[in-house]
Amino acid sequence: MGKNNKLAFGKINYILMIAGIAVLIIGFILMSLDSEPYGFGTLGLTIGPMTVLTGFGIEFFAILYNPKESK
Repeated sequence: MGKNNKLAFGKINYILMIAGIAVLIIGFILMSLDSEPYGFGTLGLTIGPMTVLTGFGIEFFAILYNPKESK
């Protein structure tokens, strides 16, 4: 039972997940830095949301990525 236990994801999957979370956090910070009222500036309407969508894309890829097992 000891050596047969495998994690659901590989090391690269977890690295990509952490990178995706970091990009998500950066995107939300960018949206909060907008100085326009109600976030209607460039940061709040364009750059921040695009960064958040990129972070979600990285997360989606990290979950679906299947590294080839080399033996």
